Amino acid sequence: MDLSQYAELFLAESREHLSACNQLLLAWEKNPRSAEPVGGIFRAVHTVKGMAATMGYVRVADLAHRMESLLDRLRKGAAPASDELLQLLFRATDALEKAIDLSVTGREREADVGTILTELDEAASRVSHLVAPSKPASAPKKTANKQPAAEADAEAPLPPLPPLPSVPPLPSAEGRVVEVVLRAEAALKGGRAMIVLARARGLGDVHAIQPPAGAFEAEDFDGRFSFRLDSPATAAAIQQALVAAGDVDRVTVTDDVVRGAVEPAGGRSRHIRVDLRRLDALMDLIGELVTARGRLNELAVRFRDPAMDDVAIQISRLSADLQSEIIQARMTPVWQVFDRFPRLVRDVARELDKNVTFRVEGKEIELDRAILDELGDPLVHLLRNAVDHGIEPPAERRKAGKKPDGEVVLSAVRERASVTITITDDGRGIDRERILAKAKRDGVVDPHVEALTDDQLLRVIARPGFSTAQQVTAVSGRGVGIDVASTRIRAVGGTIEVHTEVGKGTTFVLRLPITLAIVRALIANVGSERYALPLTYVAETVEFGSTPTTSLEGREAIVLRDRIVPLVHLRHLLGVDAEPPPPRRPVIVLEMGERRAGVVVDGMVGQREIVVKGFDAPQGTLPVFSGATIMGDGVPALILDAAGLL
Repeated sequence: MDLSQYAELFLAESREHLSACNQLLLAWEKNPRSAEPVGGIFRAVHTVKGMAATMGYVRVADLAHRMESLLDRLRKGAAPASDELLQLLFRATDALEKAIDLSVTGREREADVGTILTELDEAASRVSHLVAPSKPASAPKKTANKQPAAEADAEAPLPPLPPLPSVPPLPSAEGRVVEVVLRAEAALKGGRAMIVLARARGLGDVHAIQPPAGAFEAEDFDGRFSFRLDSPATAAAIQQALVAAGDVDRVTVTDDVVRGAVEPAGGRSRHIRVDLRRLDALMDLIGELVTARGRLNELAVRFRDPAMDDVAIQISRLSADLQSEIIQARMTPVWQVFDRFPRLVRDVARELDKNVTFRVEGKEIELDRAILDELGDPLVHLLRNAVDHGIEPPAERRKAGKKPDGEVVLSAVRERASVTITITDDGRGIDRERILAKAKRDGVVDPHVEALTDDQLLRVIARPGFSTAQQVTAVSGRGVGIDVASTRIRAVGGTIEVHTEVGKGTTFVLRLPITLAIVRALIANVGSERYALPLTYVAETVEFGSTPTTSLEGREAIVLRDRIVPLVHLRHLLGVDAEPPPPRRPVIVLEMGERRAGVVVDGMVGQREIVVKGFDAPQGTLPVFSGATIMGDGVPALILDAAGLL
């Protein structure tokens, strides 16, 4: 029986349970006398064990079983968990995660779990002696179940399912309807249903399965199904054989016609799991539809045919609704990435011997799954830097009049058509003078610069290889953290800012678009070429020459409502000098947080919804483009990177 079709489902559900384990272990570590976390961890590990056994992942099931045994003893014991036991459970959770990943990819034999199995067995034995110091009657049972350390190998198979009972034949082999209801708490119900069917086929011919076996993969499959079985076995023998498959609540054998699966009392769930690749394919298709829609609208304007106008309007409306639904289907709450960071911060703080309180806010904020997947690594680097470089050791904090426990806050907030994510620490802050001195020695800034603004500071610390660390540690010091974060954030159309004050802390601000694939943009032209600027960062437009001009740090600027806005002449930047500029030129004012800049263009074409296509810029291309798009007339246009223009 091939259960590989359930591998992705097993992986997704296992990761949810492992995330819960980490969260509960952190809570248990803070309050070792609490009884609630251990119960939750026990249930999560028990579920993983059941799913792994169903899938045939022996090492995963064995490791989960040993963890479950230790947790069961801790759950029943009166003594609180020691720090040693908690660290063992943290390591066992990590080993379980690695074993699951290897098993799903068909490399289960590479999972080296022998050492952690031995440690879990020894810990369970010690806890048993603490809870029940002397129980002679149970000693033989312990000896029988306990494996020697040399033999604690995960390749030992799990106990096989009970053998099929002997079946007395009936005079006739009339087909009967078998209805099966799995236990409500059964893990991976689809896989368990397949095992039940395999046992039924050992008794006779199985057909007319309701719902069809393909429905077993659905998330809303409730574990109720029926089929017709042609077998000479008695009803009692059939029931006994199928119940032996495990996690079966009841089996009913009748001569009635096959009925559909019974509806649960509360109605069926309205949620199903969908492979992200299907959503990606749908997004690609809607992108092509948006491009075709733009072409149709241009043709409708050109030919001025009322019938074509009506069709164009209807298709525009329908495609816009379809686009909105697909984008909404891709939206994912940020907690799916944020939930792994409490464990990360805890491990880094423990490694550096620091006390850190970690808080997460805005976990319900949603982002496009494609952006969220790219967000993990940048946040890892920024959080590790906050704990390592930002938070001081307890003694240093006390000396500075601070509480010994540092605080790191990760928050997400929705702002118009973007999401802002901030990482804040109350540590020592970034020493601008030290950064400036190092930057001058490296030739990164002009020797005459006396102080670094926030923008200049970010440009310096985000340079590849730049670091002020006196020694390289396992956590940081190689000068890649901020560089990686900045590069990845800009790659998804976002921006990064830094605000810091010595002695009070540092805040990194990430501004991200809600979705990447289709955005609304302002189309401008310079010479004969058109360029797109995402409207997310467009604050307003003014006419060049209609406002007072001045200079800011050697750059031409305009004064707009008492604020100085530096200018970027796109003509000069792109080297378009073949023809003179038009007499009247617009200025597109871009805004990102506190940063503003005005982009001078030749003219504006209008607003369009564009499909963003990534591209590998040729060597030597200015770093001011974030992608490309196809306009309605089939001609490509480059998308300007707002962060690169500020």
